[in-house]
Amino acid sequence: MAKTIAIFSTKGGVGKTFIAMNLAVSLGYFSGKKVALIDLDLQALGDTLKLLDVSASKSMLDLADNLEKNPQGVSVRDYMVNIEKFKIDCLPAVLTMKQAARMNSNKIRMALKFLESQYEYIIVDAGRAFTESLFTVFNHANLILLTVTPDVISVYQTKWSLDTLQSLHMPLNMVKLVINRAESVGGVSWQEIRAAIPCEIISRIPSEGKSVVLALNRRIPLVIDSPNSKVSLSIRQLSADLLERTELYLEHQDINPATLTEAQLLAEEGAFWKKFKLDEELPELEEKKDKDEITELKKRIHQKLIEKLDLKHLEIDMGDPSKAKQIREKTEGIISTSLAEETGVFLSSFDVRKRLVKEIADEALGLGPLEDLISDPGISDILVNNKNQIYVEREGKLELSTKRFLSNEQVRQIIERIIAPLGRRIDELVPMVDARLPDGSRVNAIIPPLVLTGPTLTIRKFGRERLTIDDLLKLNSLTKPMSDFLEAAVRVRKNIIVSGGTGSGKTTVLNVLSTFIPANERIISIEDAAELKLKQEHWVRLEARPSNIEGKGEISIRDLFRNSLRMRPDRVLIGECRGEESLDMLQAMNTGHDGSLTTIHANSPADVLTRLDSMILMSGVELPIRAIREMVASAINLIIHTARLSDGTRKITQITEVMGLKDETHINLKDIFIFKATGMDDKGKIIGSYRATGNTPSFMEEIKIRGISLSEDLFKAPPQ
Repeated sequence: MAKTIAIFSTKGGVGKTFIAMNLAVSLGYFSGKKVALIDLDLQALGDTLKLLDVSASKSMLDLADNLEKNPQGVSVRDYMVNIEKFKIDCLPAVLTMKQAARMNSNKIRMALKFLESQYEYIIVDAGRAFTESLFTVFNHANLILLTVTPDVISVYQTKWSLDTLQSLHMPLNMVKLVINRAESVGGVSWQEIRAAIPCEIISRIPSEGKSVVLALNRRIPLVIDSPNSKVSLSIRQLSADLLERTELYLEHQDINPATLTEAQLLAEEGAFWKKFKLDEELPELEEKKDKDEITELKKRIHQKLIEKLDLKHLEIDMGDPSKAKQIREKTEGIISTSLAEETGVFLSSFDVRKRLVKEIADEALGLGPLEDLISDPGISDILVNNKNQIYVEREGKLELSTKRFLSNEQVRQIIERIIAPLGRRIDELVPMVDARLPDGSRVNAIIPPLVLTGPTLTIRKFGRERLTIDDLLKLNSLTKPMSDFLEAAVRVRKNIIVSGGTGSGKTTVLNVLSTFIPANERIISIEDAAELKLKQEHWVRLEARPSNIEGKGEISIRDLFRNSLRMRPDRVLIGECRGEESLDMLQAMNTGHDGSLTTIHANSPADVLTRLDSMILMSGVELPIRAIREMVASAINLIIHTARLSDGTRKITQITEVMGLKDETHINLKDIFIFKATGMDDKGKIIGSYRATGNTPSFMEEIKIRGISLSEDLFKAPPQ
């Protein structure tokens, strides 16, 4: 199968056709490869053939028409223009504008798949307009070369083109940059282009106007007319790279157009792109000085920072905003000065300079490439697998970000920068750590030898917005009857557990439930990492403390809970119940401290009971299972189960009442409300509905005595 290379630019006059023609000849004439040059620029019909001083009697459209009629009887020689003196074959997409109106995606697809079985390389001059035909070519290409010249308009249009390709889910690693006229006097530097467009620059073709114009006028490819010119040597080097660097190409599965219908072709291609999007593995970037000079520039500036600012001994206090601001301003000044001192680097664009200064300062003082992700309000989780893989969760779904670390050592430095102010450490003796950022975000880090792919960092961001019950109603996370019932349950001081898996919204629901607590009650919250955001003024926050570097000074949630009972609480909120404190909590609930709220990791309301059994037994108290079940059944009133569904939405899927023991070892559970999923729409969204089960809460009389208006009609099951 051929390697198909599409050469594209939305701006005219950048040398796209010139590069396509000379690259094809370089591969065919000098490297002996079987090459087809396809002119698919429908806005400039026939330019490629004119520059090669040949004419054509057949087109790609004619080839496609015959493939549809008689795929077995088509000979490639009947359609291609063989240019023997240049060792390539050439084919225009169409011969006239009238033919262009008939050219469609299916015909391009059929022709390309046929040609791919006949040649080693197919070079496509893809035109300069985003059309259906262009996307068909891109879907078949193994490599896309964006051609850019060092002027502001070309750079901006190329950046826009790349953004468009990414929005259409084209994989970024199959797009490379070719800078033409790279040494133009007064032009934008290649460093600025690299900073503005996040693609590998595969070739920088110099300016050599006289040689190029002479070759064009003679209608002879420059690589033959002037083989020793700088431009020719650059194009020859590009062709050599395309021959040697197999990792540049995105490999496609073989699809034979002669045996598949149009619908089958579309299905095969759709399956391929879907698979690629899900299974994409970005190639690890080679850390070579001559391959990424921007990285080397950053390293040089960073070294100057170490010398001038004494970064190694500088105490960077992430929790002191005023001190951090002073250090930041001083650092950015040194970076700007160091950039100006760099020889061979000219950054005329203020935006590019500002971006470089920010990135280097982030790497030196902050969280490096994570800074922008931390400040993005749409991101809830940041998952660093290694230096080249940073995933984020946005709207409940994971996606691979374009951010990268310079090295695994930088990941390690960022981890240490996070935990050092907390008196924590991470090394071979202590290779795992939990911590919290100044804004409340939770952090977990683990390093080799426990993880084999490099230092791994997980950040659960602390939500800045305090959601209300109205917000949950708008998000369809529950219904109005459910919210009215939960408000009544909190106000009559029922003990409630919110259960669910990781990221299912347990803490959010706990925060919302706390808004129903009367303002005149004293609330004490206990958390492993502070996440609760209560609106009440009479609120005391307690946070557990891990051991220090010497392994001393730990204060557990259990210690805090026992102490909280001496602080005259009206309500005790435990951020997450996960260990020995479960026994103390249940005992407190059974001895007058009702109205308590907590969360627990569990897969269902029934699983909550099993988890509580296990945690109580972990506390070291030897109790028979019946005694444990009696304690749980009398302490817990309601279980609210949350879930994150496959479409990324979070919902309260069950509200269940604990009804006491139904026999010696089994607790009776009664669902009050449930969410029933019935399917999925064409956009991947879960279809379902909430409904009451017909079970009325056992404490309805208590709700009425407290003067709370709650109709029993809320609990009537809908007619089947």
